[in-house]
Amino acid sequence: MILYQYIGLIIGIIGIIVTFLRFKDGKMSLNMLLVWSAIWILLIVFSIYPDTTTLLANITGIGRGLDLILIIGLIGCYYFIFKIYNIMENIEEEITHLVREIALEKGRSEDKRDDTSPKDNK
Repeated sequence: MILYQYIGLIIGIIGIIVTFLRFKDGKMSLNMLLVWSAIWILLIVFSIYPDTTTLLANITGIGRGLDLILIIGLIGCYYFIFKIYNIMENIEEEITHLVREIALEKGRSEDKRDDTSPKDNK
């Protein structure tokens, strides 16, 4: 094995361990556990058997194994960017809803305070 294969193997194993620990702590959904586990397993397989990328590239008609990895990585990056964008949109919508609720509640409490305060009898 060449040095990069050891590095890929170690990073894949650490990635799997961290992924399962995050899932165990409830910080990761089952779908993301499956996605990340598949990514780490593919990293380990491609590190140990680098010729598999060439085989898969020939099957898919891409040509070179490295091109296949880059294309898969680019598609994966776009997927995660889309997922992060959706999460940010949901958070923004929740913050807007919370701010509206707080403003309405604050307005109601000030109205009640004005109604119960003693009025000037002039």
